Amino acid sequence: MRAGAGYAAVRPPRAADASTVQDLSGRTMGTLWSLRLDNPRMLALEAVRECVERCFDRVIAQMSTWESGSDICRYNRAPAGSTHELAPEFFQVLDCAWHWASASEGAFDLTVGPLIGLWGFGAQARPAALPTAQALESARRQVGWQRLSFDRDAATIHQPGGIALDLSGIAKGFAVDHACAALQAMGLSDFLLEVGGELRASGRRPDGSAWRVQVETAEGLGTAVALHGDMSIATSGDRWHRHGHDGQHWSHTIDPLSGLPVQHGLAGVSVLHRECMQADALATLLTVLGPEEGMAFARKHEVAALFVTRLADGALRQQATARWVDVATARA
Repeated sequence: MRAGAGYAAVRPPRAADASTVQDLSGRTMGTLWSLRLDNPRMLALEAVRECVERCFDRVIAQMSTWESGSDICRYNRAPAGSTHELAPEFFQVLDCAWHWASASEGAFDLTVGPLIGLWGFGAQARPAALPTAQALESARRQVGWQRLSFDRDAATIHQPGGIALDLSGIAKGFAVDHACAALQAMGLSDFLLEVGGELRASGRRPDGSAWRVQVETAEGLGTAVALHGDMSIATSGDRWHRHGHDGQHWSHTIDPLSGLPVQHGLAGVSVLHRECMQADALATLLTVLGPEEGMAFARKHEVAALFVTRLADGALRQQATARWVDVATARA
């Protein structure tokens, strides 16, 4: 679930010297995860690790296009006319993806997988090369979230034939939310969890201050953000996954409407939201839209977003929505 949504180098700063602050880390979904927690009850760290990894494994089993036996891969191989029941987690992610696909008129499209593979990214990646016009048109004909028949009441999805779901622009954020809920159910209330740059904070540090992170929205440009209360942040941009061929270079973020990698001057965008799943999807969506359309969309939908645009002279311009300013400076 790596292609389709870039991630920033989001680094939790060193915590205050407190004997109850502990750290765990590991690998999942082709990237790294890390957890910093205040553990005053001294719960066994191995139990905490098992809790987190069990959540990640559940998301992989349902939504990973890299695992041939996952729910999403079985759906993508299914014959036309088949109907598929959705696990609760899969339903929740699909419902969110469907909402933003509709709201953005397809700038966020959960069927974009064929285009991602065509440009050399994701589980079905072709060799990195410029696709032919014929191949591009063929892939574009397979993309279109409107072709899906999603029954919310029955929690089912219909396969009309040839649809390949790809939730890489949202599933990693959901995995963070899913694991955070499990940690809270264990009795942990103060922690910071990251998966490949998608991050969610719960509660506060032992000294009562907010968890703080440094977000690299573009090369050489970092922004310190305090995550007050339960808050998530996700960043997407053009510097983390790129390909090149015959002197041409392109980003992993594909515009589902044109079928082409994004070509505007947006270097990166970060989104703050209570749910990491929402922040993840919105960061991807705004990256597709670009600096002007993305800013207009973020303002219309009251998204807390920070845009970094690369200007013609190479300089970087940073712009935030009013909602970003409100959320980033709030006190919980």
